[in-house]
Amino acid sequence: MARALETHVLETHRLEAYNTAKQSENKMHDDTVARRFGFAGGLVPGVDVMAYMMHLPVRQWGRAFLERGLMDARFLKPVYDGETVEVGGSESDGVLTIEVISRGELCATGSASLPAVLPTFALADFRDVAPIAERRPVGASSFVEGSWLGTAPRAWPGATGVAYRADIRESDPIYAHDGLGHPGLLQKVMNRLLVDNVILGPWIHVGSRMQILSVLQPDDEITARAKVIGNYEKKGHRFVELDALVIANGRTPLAHCHHVAIYQPREQAAA
Repeated sequence: MARALETHVLETHRLEAYNTAKQSENKMHDDTVARRFGFAGGLVPGVDVMAYMMHLPVRQWGRAFLERGLMDARFLKPVYDGETVEVGGSESDGVLTIEVISRGELCATGSASLPAVLPTFALADFRDVAPIAERRPVGASSFVEGSWLGTAPRAWPGATGVAYRADIRESDPIYAHDGLGHPGLLQKVMNRLLVDNVILGPWIHVGSRMQILSVLQPDDEITARAKVIGNYEKKGHRFVELDALVIANGRTPLAHCHHVAIYQPREQAAA
């Protein structure tokens, strides 16, 4: 007879959401524009909601998760600036099931685990390309399946890394104590694969899967290389899917990521 798996409820991580992207090029984070698409206000970026979720596995496994953790997240409903957010869930057989609740609604779901064996990815398997020299407005030729995308290098050293952790309301002392970067920054670079290469209208990050391959150092210069593996219509929206490697200083793989976004919401695609 198979043994029954024990489930342990996780301590809830509570915070006040903050919209870090009010001034960004993506006007889905702007109150006025977001309301035109049926939202109550500007959306807190999905990458920041995923960063909220990362608090639980880091609390569970500490530095080990920052070195080799696996996490996925799916964003179901918006999180808005100033709202109380509760990140909770449970642990069973080494897997965390995570939920994000705001306004009494389920806004995001995900899971996290700590693989016993760390997969390896060769830099040569991900084509090293620079971001496009001249971005063009989003259209039918954007994000062709099989094409490759790159990003401009970015870094969050010193005070900028501290400010980022404050923005995502991260209270775990491990980052300051051990001198480490927060893995949410890897997801911010994933978003740059889109905006460094195409002039987008309002768009929405809907989900990600990330296998961390190495701990992020605060002074690392981060880039990403991605192959477009999906470009399709669903319920009137245009979606793009990316298979990417995030890299430190041009040589060290930091994370393997699968990134999904609506790059043309149906209201915009029909315009």
